[in-house]
Amino acid sequence: MSGMLTIKDLVVDFKTRAGNARVLNHVSLELMSGEILGIVGESGCGKSMTALSVMGLVPSPPGKVTGGSISLEGEELLTASKSRMREVRGGVISMIFQEPMTSLNPVFKVGAQIAEAVLLHEDVSKAEAWDRAVEMLTKVGIPEPALRANAYPHELSGGMRQRVMIAMALSCHPRVLIADEPTTALDVTVQAQIFDLLKDLQKETGTAIIMITHDMGAIAELADRVAVMYAGHIIETGRTNDILSNPQHPYTRGLIACVPHLEDNPSDDRPYLSEIKGVVPSLTELGKGCAFADRCAYKTTKCEEQQPIIEPVADGHSVACYNVEYVVAV
Repeated sequence: MSGMLTIKDLVVDFKTRAGNARVLNHVSLELMSGEILGIVGESGCGKSMTALSVMGLVPSPPGKVTGGSISLEGEELLTASKSRMREVRGGVISMIFQEPMTSLNPVFKVGAQIAEAVLLHEDVSKAEAWDRAVEMLTKVGIPEPALRANAYPHELSGGMRQRVMIAMALSCHPRVLIADEPTTALDVTVQAQIFDLLKDLQKETGTAIIMITHDMGAIAELADRVAVMYAGHIIETGRTNDILSNPQHPYTRGLIACVPHLEDNPSDDRPYLSEIKGVVPSLTELGKGCAFADRCAYKTTKCEEQQPIIEPVADGHSVACYNVEYVVAV
């Protein structure tokens, strides 16, 4: 597989009343052609801001990209013109936003909203764009697509609205799809359907996907590779199977432990559920050491004094931690 999207040393700062907040701190990622890359971490770790940076949608002010590079098949996006980024957004890189009810316009029919995206990026007639909208609703598994295309967002269920968002994102056959928490607020049955839909569409179209989530279960279900984020840093990357079977960073281990397993306590009706003690630190109050140190059982003096850099620990597996030898496979 060849590199499709490359993020290198990306830095994003936000000016706040409390001072400068570095929401992305030298983030480097590579999305390969035809793969699903998962980005996982708690809320506030920088996952969505990474996606918005790729799309050229960092809110300014107060945010600003202050360093690094984002390239799409060799084309630098950070220095691209506004007109070029309008071509890229939706046409080359599409994004499924977290909450479809706020992302869809409530006063327009869903078919018209999908058709508008097609008209913006392709030289087709309104009739052809409408036909494409119905076609995409069919592909994402919405029953009676011609009828549903004439519905308003509030007339559809949460699962159907999310499918509409996926249909809109894929309507212009993008080469990269960013799915930002695509199953937020959906029940587990609908979540499973959305995951199956994304996998099927990825296999059918070959679109490279970035899957953003806080759920390690979703990562296990979908992703080929995973990048773990914490406080604006990438702290561990690797193939999904390697990360799940042999996590090296204490934070990654904590995220995996937070997924409930009924078999952990067969004599107890309630599933055992672990937790990561503490909270993500304020980005305006980060010290010079590891951002996770205050929550880490393995921290040393060095952890509190110097931020570890991400380094390889095995083939395709890298981690930013001074105490990898203490964090062994389960």
